[in-house]
Amino acid sequence: QVQLVESGGGLVQAGGSLRLSCAASGRTGSNYVMAWFRQAPGKERELVSSITWSGGWTTYADSVKGRVTISRDNAKNTVYLQMSNLKLEDTAVYYCAVRSILKREYDYWGQGTQVTVSS
Repeated sequence: QVQLVESGGGLVQAGGSLRLSCAASGRTGSNYVMAWFRQAPGKERELVSSITWSGGWTTYADSVKGRVTISRDNAKNTVYLQMSNLKLEDTAVYYCAVRSILKREYDYWGQGTQVTVSS
């Protein structure tokens, strides 16, 4: 079992920055991929970014490339999502998720943190 707790969401003006955190506990380790998803009202859930726990291999959605950086602190079992130059369309609930590197599906999810970008 893996438990995930997100934090760092909030209200920010367009062009501003936020850093989201996801603290993991339980059965985590080098065989896990951690990711950030987001879901806006009326829209499908979108994979924003992912990172392998040990190798630092990362992916980014085209919609956030150049504005978002994912990173991890293995000592703290925490993954971060640094977002800058935020746009109105970044408004969504952001979820942290974990999957085995051997699987495609994400097995564990956090409760989500709201990010609202205002004009």
